[in-house]
Amino acid sequence: MTGRARGWALAACALGLTAALTGCSSDAGTVAEQAMAGDGKGYVAGDGTVEQLAVANRGAAVSLAGTTVDGKPWSMSADAPGKVVVVNVWGSWCPPCVDEMPHLQQVWSSYEKAGKAVAFVGIDIKEGAATSAAFLKANSVTYPSLSDGDSGGRPMLALQGKASATPTTLVLDRQGRIAARVLGATTAGTLTALVDDVLAEPT
Repeated sequence: MTGRARGWALAACALGLTAALTGCSSDAGTVAEQAMAGDGKGYVAGDGTVEQLAVANRGAAVSLAGTTVDGKPWSMSADAPGKVVVVNVWGSWCPPCVDEMPHLQQVWSSYEKAGKAVAFVGIDIKEGAATSAAFLKANSVTYPSLSDGDSGGRPMLALQGKASATPTTLVLDRQGRIAARVLGATTAGTLTALVDDVLAEPT
């Protein structure tokens, strides 16, 4: 497999869905092995695998909506129409999520200041909205986060099963389709490159 768009074949390796694909492993660091480990840490961490999908290989559009941690409605159709959307699944109880949060805020601030057609939204899982709102305020995070629990679990369901690790970051194209994914913590440099690639696509 060549080129920058590697498709979901790499995801199959990361998720342990098939042992037949070349390059799949069964070490203790894979998502599948972590899920079965029973170590009590409370989350499955990705290994930072980065995937990109060519336009022709993208699936149906994501329809993401819910209630933010501060009680406001948010939806892609109303709050991010025609924009490249970065979706980050996180929890304040998840150390890799905490580590990557400054990177996400840095990238968001850069695009916001530049007036680029980019929106960021988090999906906070496995904790109450008040806890997550306090964490975001304490860490000066300025983009909204949906509370998955307070939104009836709809935000996570909307991600089409593509957020199997915590954290996971998805980049959605202007049509709302998943164009890229980072399974695990990301960095400002990696995320900026992924978003810039999608921004550069013809509209």
